[in-house]
Amino acid sequence: MKILGIDPGLATTGYGIINVEGSKLSIIDYGIITTPADKKLPERLEIIASAFKKILTDHQIDEVAVEELFFNNNAKTALAVAQARGIYLLIAQASKIPIESYTPSQIKAGISGYGQASKPQVQYMVQKLLNLKEKPKPDDAADALAIAICHNNSRTTNKALQATPQ
Repeated sequence: MKILGIDPGLATTGYGIINVEGSKLSIIDYGIITTPADKKLPERLEIIASAFKKILTDHQIDEVAVEELFFNNNAKTALAVAQARGIYLLIAQASKIPIESYTPSQIKAGISGYGQASKPQVQYMVQKLLNLKEKPKPDDAADALAIAICHNNSRTTNKALQATPQ
């Protein structure tokens, strides 16, 4: 199973694709999607849409996990990022690919066991869980890999709970 994690943004979106075979996780691809700040919002959204469709097609993604947005003071930035996040949700839905969303604290807990884990702690766990020689860079891509791993761990837990006799 191929899981795509998305750390949404308008200027920079992180993406990370993992493969799951039983309990073994391996990395397929990761990186960022960027849009130029001098472009108008519709043009930036089109760049995002095109890049996302290409990732879905090139890698034949089975499931998508997207980070929920959390902003506490800049409404203008929040609205722009929310519009970019909407592109990811819409395209995955239109492609009939299952989508799940996770809050930052759910992602941290799903990777490290602690919902208030620091970014370096989460990156360390991503490195260890994917058996990488070094932490993935840039941070947005590392975050996206964490989202994909969190989703896999959530799926695994949910399957185990459903299999448990009541």
